Formats: sequence, structure tokens, C-alpha cells
Amino acid sequence: MVHMAEKKVKKRKSELRELLETALFSFIFVLILTTIFIKPVRVYGSSMYPTLHDGDVGFSNIIGLKTGGIERFDIVVIKMHGSSEHLVKRIIALPNEQICYSGDKLYIDGLYISENFFDIPYVTSTSSNGVFTKDFACQILGDNEYFAMGDNRPYSTDSRYYGTFTTDQLVSKGIFVIWPLTDFGIR
Repeated sequence: MVHMAEKKVKKRKSELRELLETALFSFIFVLILTTIFIKPVRVYGSSMYPTLHDGDVGFSNIIGLKTGGIERFDIVVIKMHGSSEHLVKRIIALPNEQICYSGDKLYIDGLYISENFFDIPYVTSTSSNGVFTKDFACQILGDNEYFAMGDNRPYSTDSRYYGTFTTDQLVSKGIFVIWPLTDFGIR
């Protein structure tokens, strides 16, 4: 009888050890995955509407940012200095460029740049007095600065408020929305 009880105890210890090893392996795997490859993201607010919606949940590409860099109009996740807060915005101007908005149009280094990612009926319906993006003074970015804005310009707190963002604040780029299923896909 004692021999049978010892086997049960050994089996339980073995199962517990296996469970703990699996939990530890899973934790390390998720830690590496979310540190090097992808960042889980949840969108708060409507500043990126209609591209992203309040409550969208997905993943953003960390390694793609590191290997592919940033291009104009990439959607990025930005870490705010001195806070655990992250913003999801679109890169509008790159380092060493001059950015201006005049007459609801984007000018980079004096040249008009079309923002063809906008949903035009949405822009028209939310424009205040026919203006979607209010004019602001031209600004020249430094070597390590990016100008980022939300797609929902009248309701976005972005570089117009916070100022430019630096490379070390850019965490990841692109968003693959997994929830809700109605928004499923790459942004």
C-alpha cells in the first residue's frame, strides 16, 4: 500500500514540475516575443478614426520598425516620455523635413503632399468650416525627430500638442487588428 502511495506522490510531483516548466517556458516565450517581435496594442479614443476604432485590439511590429525603418504615413506606436502611456498615430513628417499645413493641405519642404489614406466622406463630414486640419506655422524637424498626427485631425492630440517625437519613442509600426472581428486586418 505504501508503495502505491509513493507512486501517486511521485506522479503528482512530476505533473506539478511539468506544469511549472511549461508555465516558465510560456512566460519566457511571451516575454521574448513581445520584447523583440510584436507589441500588443489596444486603441483608446477616436484620434485614429476611421482607420482604427476605440477598443481595437491587435499587434504592432517591433522588428519591422527596427529592420525596415519608418516611412511617411506609417502608423506607429509611440511611448510617451515619463509615462507608461502609448499613443497610436501616423507619421506625417520625417527627420530634417519642414512641415506646414496651409489651406487644409500638407506641405513638406514646400511641396504639396497628398494624404490619400483619408476617407474623404469622413473628412468632409467632420471638417469645421470646411477645414479638417487647421493651419499651423511651419516647423523644421531635427535629425532625430518625427511629426505624428492622428487621422481624426479635429479630435487628435498629437505632435501639434506634444511636439515632435524622437526615434527612441517609436516602439513599433503598423497594426494588425484581431478584435473586434469586424475590424480584423492590417492597418
